[in-house]
Amino acid sequence: MVVVVVVVKFSVVVLLLLMCAPWCAYSLVVPYRLQVGMTLVKNSTAKALGAYCLDGSLPGYHFSKGFGSGARNWLLQFEGGGWCNDVESCLARANTRRGSTNLMTKVETFNGILSNNESFNPDFYNWNRVKLRYCDGASFAGDSTFDNGTSFMYFRGQKIWQAMLLDLLPKGLARAEKALLSGCSAGGLAVFLHCDNFSKFLPRNATVKCLSDAGFFLDVKDVAMHETIRTLYHDVVTLQGVEQNLDQNCTSSLIDPKLCFFPQHNLGFIKNPMFILNSAYDMWQFHNILVPSLADPRKEWKYCKYNISACTESQMKILQDFRLAMLEDSYSFYKHSTSGGMFINSCFAHCQSEQQETWLAADSPIVHNKTIAKVVGNWYFERNETKLIDDPYPCNSSCHNTIPPAGYIITQENILGLQRKL
Repeated sequence: MVVVVVVVKFSVVVLLLLMCAPWCAYSLVVPYRLQVGMTLVKNSTAKALGAYCLDGSLPGYHFSKGFGSGARNWLLQFEGGGWCNDVESCLARANTRRGSTNLMTKVETFNGILSNNESFNPDFYNWNRVKLRYCDGASFAGDSTFDNGTSFMYFRGQKIWQAMLLDLLPKGLARAEKALLSGCSAGGLAVFLHCDNFSKFLPRNATVKCLSDAGFFLDVKDVAMHETIRTLYHDVVTLQGVEQNLDQNCTSSLIDPKLCFFPQHNLGFIKNPMFILNSAYDMWQFHNILVPSLADPRKEWKYCKYNISACTESQMKILQDFRLAMLEDSYSFYKHSTSGGMFINSCFAHCQSEQQETWLAADSPIVHNKTIAKVVGNWYFERNETKLIDDPYPCNSSCHNTIPPAGYIITQENILGLQRKL
């Protein structure tokens, strides 16, 4: 009877793996994932700075204490989640988990670069690891308020960032020896905006570096030749008072200082070592910057968005040109930065450091036979080659676990759903 039970259980696991692979195979194999509760910023700190989420709730973060050789090393990760660029979208955001810690999950799973398992995160597993929750809508960079007499909102991303650091300093951050500031998507953009500022809170002799994952948003026109993303960012910067917090060397060098919200324009002014982790065909940028819905009224890109193999020759040419634009805009960094690192693969993906499948697993994406985790570790600890750029699609067969299975419809709702699972 016992043997029968074991066989049945084994069969069920195999069946589940077959049904959901490659998306959930990893979660069925790994027996334990670290769950970390939320800590709210001290009310006194938030009040002194005016550091509040859109709805006025206290900012929050998740902190897993380091141990052993990593006890004095710190990894801070900005959460992502888009932006709000007008009063209507910000009011709507304030009533969601993207604008209020009251509505956020109070426990987060630490995977990928946040994992405490040495096998899955060999270089950072025993560091102090912190996930900074996102509740402002301007990549932790705004500093203003909105009050029309009936509605009030806090646009205080910059103050939230400062309040979180002040909250963490007495917990050991003030004695940090090594530190890495990371983030994904809108959080990856926040890394570009705050990389140098981070150093000002740490000891002078601390080694401080920064990693942006899927945050290299391009200042390019969409397929209808509209400046969709430039308009969006301009509105975000204007509404939330971001310009005053942008790099002054960058803003003084451009006719339109608001463009310094784009990584390609402020990258050259960042002094701390930076690592750019991005897909050359970033899925979010493909769907929302290159081919937003308003730029495709006749739905000519519909099937290409659902299934890359369904793209026409002319559509693939546009995608390849988009890849080249990313490489051109980061060329100076690639060529001249002696302290920088890069991992630009050809997977249709968005955010690859937070989920274990893409950070480090048996079938993770590779470039030149190296995983993302390996290259990032090599870069931080100055061990080996750290600037890797993949060949154009469809060269990389290791991308299979970042492309949805046949029949999976890629919509904005599904993309956000996937981000929530990461």
